[in-house]
Amino acid sequence: MNEDCRHFESRTYDDGEVARYCVLGLAPEQPWRCPDNCSRYEVSVIDGSFETAELARPSVEGEPDDTPDNIEGVLADAEAIAEDGEPEALQELEAAEAKRTRWWQRHKRRPPGEEEGSRLSNR
Repeated sequence: MNEDCRHFESRTYDDGEVARYCVLGLAPEQPWRCPDNCSRYEVSVIDGSFETAELARPSVEGEPDDTPDNIEGVLADAEAIAEDGEPEALQELEAAEAKRTRWWQRHKRRPPGEEEGSRLSNR
């Protein structure tokens, strides 16, 4: 990947997993490479007053030996799996929020952060 491109992003999660990707979604073979002659490639420009430090980047696992079409297919399948689980996860979050709201209504209390006098208007 073109790490000097302004659209490149890298994140390291708590478990040590590293995500390297194009924020525009233009690199179908990420995290291994960007498209040749990408039309959106722009060198990252940093303000001269911006303080920088050396970043330790863990190495990325080796690129698969498959063809680019097969790699893109595997990544598309992974994305489909994540999208299939999204509605259920959203329902669980909404149910938890509804349960929390009902608890405050049953006990006639104000939720945290809504102390008396914290509102701007009594209308």
